[in-house]
Amino acid sequence: MKTIDELLSEGVTGKRVFVRADLNVPLDGTTITDDGRIRAVVPTVKALADAGARVIVASHLGRPKGAPDPAFSLAPAAARLGELLGAEVAFAEDTVGTAAESTVAGLADGRVAVIENLRFNAGETSKDDAERAAFADKLAALADVYVGDGFGAVHRKHASVYDLPKKLPHYAGYLIATEVGVLKKLTDDVRRPYVVALGGAKVSDKLAVIDQLLGKADRLLIGGGMAYTFLKAKGYEVGISLLQEDQIPAVEEYMERAEKNGVELVLPVDVLVSSEFPDLKTKAPANPTTVAADAIPADQEGLDIGPETRKLYASKLADAATVFWNGPMGVFEHPDYAEGTKAVAQALADAPGFTVVGGGDSAAAVRTLGFDENAFGHISTGGGASLEYLEGKTLPGLAALED
Repeated sequence: MKTIDELLSEGVTGKRVFVRADLNVPLDGTTITDDGRIRAVVPTVKALADAGARVIVASHLGRPKGAPDPAFSLAPAAARLGELLGAEVAFAEDTVGTAAESTVAGLADGRVAVIENLRFNAGETSKDDAERAAFADKLAALADVYVGDGFGAVHRKHASVYDLPKKLPHYAGYLIATEVGVLKKLTDDVRRPYVVALGGAKVSDKLAVIDQLLGKADRLLIGGGMAYTFLKAKGYEVGISLLQEDQIPAVEEYMERAEKNGVELVLPVDVLVSSEFPDLKTKAPANPTTVAADAIPADQEGLDIGPETRKLYASKLADAATVFWNGPMGVFEHPDYAEGTKAVAQALADAPGFTVVGGGDSAAAVRTLGFDENAFGHISTGGGASLEYLEGKTLPGLAALED
């Protein structure tokens, strides 16, 4: 995989460089609530602009249905990128139409433009190879060189991620190079003890990565909504908690394999419960009750790990040489159910080893809960991409850059 440093050494002055970034940031109307992904691409964009390239930044945002939708415009992200760069960033109101063409044509050396949401075009996400390739051809006409730096999208076989780099000289940006280097530390050259904390809503989303980790990790800490399927598999009452009954046989098999392989699989010993889900808009007090994990009332729902579990998980992370964390421990968006996620984040910050926050809701939680990002070894920009890499899957966006 060629890197941006090789591109810069070849010279980029006057070249049109297409940077596939990940500007898929959360929005409250037009207000960005977490700009972490924008900040992550700044080093690549700035290096190219400083070297005299004409930089065209492209990304998706949300899940529009292959047609323009103002709610998913990249205009706020383009404005924020300009603020972070300390320079004006042009914005094209389409991706491959007259606005994009004229905006790119008007770029001077060292200037940056953002084109509109790639997913406003059906060809970006099409499962039809020819349709995707046709859209990639139009994108390729805008540029001379491709730089892949949208790690959060490399697990998608989309036109701008997979097809476009095959049509232009292609290089990996600084973010992708960093992310891949970090993931190799979690798979190829692991320092032990290696502890993995997994949370989030659905156990089905994590089964494949658990399957791989049972041969690599020393400890697995399970929290979030997925924990209740594990507790049910142990024969516990889980009330109205999130439960995937069809996954119980797989969970039972994994628990048996963990014991056989000497992997410590740690489940909650107490949980916070309530008879109703909290209001995440008003953040009205929820007044949860703490109960033992094997004593959840039939009419109650588990919404966070309890205080004893927080202490237990912190102790299991205290001596870790390598930690990977993906998925919150509870409904962290509400203050009454944020303490479990906060405790795990604090334990990672205090751990002596190399700590990785695996993107997605975990990265959002770290920022929302006010942690210093420098307290962690790495905060990934791609939760889904990180998990699929750890599962051992071939990621289309990385494979395209390696050709």
